[in-house]
Parts: sequence; C-alpha cells; structure tokens
Amino acid sequence: MALQRPKILIIYTGGTIGMIENPVTHALQPFDFSHLIENVPKVQLLDYDIHNIQFNPPIDSSNMSPQHWSDMAHAIEDNYDAYDGFVVLHGTDTMAFTASALSFMLENLSKPLIITGSQLPIGEVRTDGEENLITALQVAAATDASGNAMVQEVAILFENYLWRGNRSTKMSADNFNAFRSNNYPELAKIGLGIFFHEEALYRLPSKRPLKVRYEMDPHVMFVNLYPGITPEILSHQLHTPGIKGIVLKTYGAGNSPSEPWFTRLISDANERGIVILNVTQCVNGGVKQSLYETGNCLSQAGVVSGHDITSEAAITKLMYLFGLGLPPETVKKYLQSAICGEVTIQQ
Repeated sequence: MALQRPKILIIYTGGTIGMIENPVTHALQPFDFSHLIENVPKVQLLDYDIHNIQFNPPIDSSNMSPQHWSDMAHAIEDNYDAYDGFVVLHGTDTMAFTASALSFMLENLSKPLIITGSQLPIGEVRTDGEENLITALQVAAATDASGNAMVQEVAILFENYLWRGNRSTKMSADNFNAFRSNNYPELAKIGLGIFFHEEALYRLPSKRPLKVRYEMDPHVMFVNLYPGITPEILSHQLHTPGIKGIVLKTYGAGNSPSEPWFTRLISDANERGIVILNVTQCVNGGVKQSLYETGNCLSQAGVVSGHDITSEAAITKLMYLFGLGLPPETVKKYLQSAICGEVTIQQ
C-alpha cells in the first residue's frame, strides 16, 4: 500500500521572497505567487500535494497588522483538517511578531506552521529564498517514528536553523541567518540533512481541538528606558489614551532608575490598572527583578517580571490576553506562566 503524500498548504503574504524589481524605479515590489513557483521548479520534485492561497494584494511585512494575523489564522482554521502542515511566506521585518502572535492565537495547535521568507528575492541568481522554501516544506512534512508531525508548533525556518516562533528575533538585516533564539535552543539544525532536536520541540499535554482566538487588543505599547528620560516624557507615555498594557524595556537584568519620581509614575500607572511587563533590552538573558535594588523597586511598584521573554512575544502576549477580555490582575497572572513555550519562568 502506497504511503499517502504529505499535503501542505502554502500561505503567501508577501515579503522579499516573492518580490521583483520594478523596471522603472528599480525598487522591489510584491509580485503574484505564480512568479514564485515558476522560479523554484525544484518544488515540483517534492512528492508532496502542495496547494497555495495568497494575500491579495501581497503586503510588505512593515505593514503587518493584527487584522493580517487574523486573516492568517482564518486560513489555518478553515484548512486545518485538510492539510498535514502549513508554510507561511512572510517578510522578515515583522516575522517574529507574526510568529509570536500566531502561537498565542492558534490554541491547541498540533500541526506544523512553518514561517519563512528570504533576504533576497527568489528570482535572483543568488538567493536564499529557494532553499528556505524547500526546507520549510520538508520540515512541514516531517514526521517522527510514530508517524506524527515532528513539529507541532509555530516555528521560523531561516537558512541553517529552525527556531521556536515565539522565542525568535530578527538579528541581522543582511545575513542569511537573519533570525536567532537567544534564550531557547534551535528546534532543528539544517545542513546536509535536517537534524531535529526532539527534546526542544513543543508538545501539548494532550491533543485537543484547535481553538482560534481572533481578538488581539492593540492598546499596548513599548516604553524604552534610556539615560536622560525625563518625568514629563515618561508621564506622557504612561498616560497614553486607552493604553492597557506596557512592555517596559529596561537595562540589564531588569533594572531602571531608582529616583522617587520614576517609581511614583510607574506605581501610579499600576494603580490605574495598566499592566507593566518588565523585559530586558539585552538580547541574551532575562529579567531578575530581585537581583538589584532597582529591580526590587519595580516589583514593589506592581511591575511584572518578563523573565526571558522576547520583546515580540511580550507585546503580542499582552495583545492576546487583553483580547480575551481579561482584567488586569488576571493578565498579570498569565504573564507569570508559559502559555505555549514562550518563556522560561525562574522561580
């Protein structure tokens, strides 16, 4: 009896991987998905049943929004039972935000959702797009010894690595290995073969039906600390109309100024019901609010430790939790737990 061919759905949103050069302006612009397939004839050599849908028009990922995340989630939900895996083609600039958002929105996901793109258009003579697309399809089709999907989460595939989506950050604007997960190991290493690190792969405690959470509340923001920030500027940020949650990007292990005015403004915001999540500006390591006195001041002011969560996962997790309609204290509670492998909680 012949084995059934893997059935993979490609969702093309846009991005450099599917762009061509405008003959007049010489600027890169999105092109039709058929252009992409025409430039990767090797896709036809894969013994897969591959279908595609595409955004119309394709978008530059700098224009990515929660509505686009909702469109992707709808595409996954509508086709979930019909396909073994999914590949999303996406621009690199906001890829880590999208991967994080989808990891929260697609509750109980147990199939591969592999997000990839490229630094150079796929029609170029020298491009990373062809390899990334083919490898993403192979990862989406991969199974373990029991015949189950090897990857059962949202992941980013780029050049030599497969990363957990909600642990990833774009680290380079011009390197083919553009993404990295600084606080969590790679899910797979890509070389002559695809070598999965099975102990790092996410697994649900039990298989449950997919449940999609479409509401992402955009009333959140980043506040970056820097030497010289004034009470007036911080107060203005903390009083942004309609704001519900703030990712406070602090120094080192989660430190901030210890002047009374700073602590007072943060504490006042907390008392107004604004949830403040402490995330380090460093690319490695995480927040340890009890390590220094300045971090302790934030704890006493009601700030929640983000531990080793990425900025991208932090902001989208706040969107997701407020999108569920949860009150501030409940949001704080969920920020102190891992929903889908996005953070390591150090007690």
